[in-house]
Amino acid sequence: MATAAVTTRSTTRSRSTRAGHTTRATRTRMARIGVIIGLVLGAIFAAGPVLWMLSSSFKSNTEIFELPPRLVTDSFSFDAYITILTTPETVRFFLNSYVVAGTVTLLTLLVAIQAAYAFSRFEFRGKRVLNVVIISVQAVPPITLLIPYFGLVVALKLYNTYPGLILTYMVFTLPYAIIMMTGYFNTLPRELDEAVRMDGAGSMTALWRILVPISVPGIVSVGIYTFMIAWNEYLFALTLTRTNDMRTVPIGIQLLMGQHSYEWNQIMAMSILGSIPVLILFLVLQRYFISGLTAGSVKS
Repeated sequence: MATAAVTTRSTTRSRSTRAGHTTRATRTRMARIGVIIGLVLGAIFAAGPVLWMLSSSFKSNTEIFELPPRLVTDSFSFDAYITILTTPETVRFFLNSYVVAGTVTLLTLLVAIQAAYAFSRFEFRGKRVLNVVIISVQAVPPITLLIPYFGLVVALKLYNTYPGLILTYMVFTLPYAIIMMTGYFNTLPRELDEAVRMDGAGSMTALWRILVPISVPGIVSVGIYTFMIAWNEYLFALTLTRTNDMRTVPIGIQLLMGQHSYEWNQIMAMSILGSIPVLILFLVLQRYFISGLTAGSVKS
């Protein structure tokens, strides 16, 4: 009798254990399914507008608003892209964006690398104050500076010029770039600099010959972010330019919205073309970009 009771209890425990494992496995499976469903819905929500924009760029204006809406129509056409790429005015918008965004990126990196090296490696009077100023600039809404910058640019005779846009954009790109590059340089051992100085070289040699080559991920991530800011900026590009030969892609898209009609297919086509440079940069330099963003968060 006792043996039978023990056997019964063992069997019951075994069944309970199996049931518990089954329940946990079921919960884990359901949780994974829920996560997958959530990710799919999120992807649809994020990619849906982009797919619709791409689809609309190959339609006529009337087909964009037809009901029920269709992602692909029978009259698939490249007319909107041909119009954008063969109109000198719109081509000029792209040229201006490349000149401004590329110059801002190069100058920002050049200044930020040297400033970050100074903040990371040296102690000097006013260092804390400068750090506070740099961080404070990041906290100021750009729109509050619009009127003062307009007056300053006009007074310096930089209105409707490349230098006016470039210098203005750098005010907003430099603080982030300096903060990120300082964090990245802080992860690099100081022994590298000291070894170079022991060989008789100076600080600039240590920076450009040693630190910069091994800081490519951080430099790339800062460069991509800077390029994106300059490429997509709208408010100052609209305010600080007057003629179409100086305006950039975001302003060019807005100019396609006429008083009586909107060229929706051309707006979508120009938006797609305007997104391609940033997309290519990110895809080509993706591994540097991700590693550069995470490197500055850990101090060795």
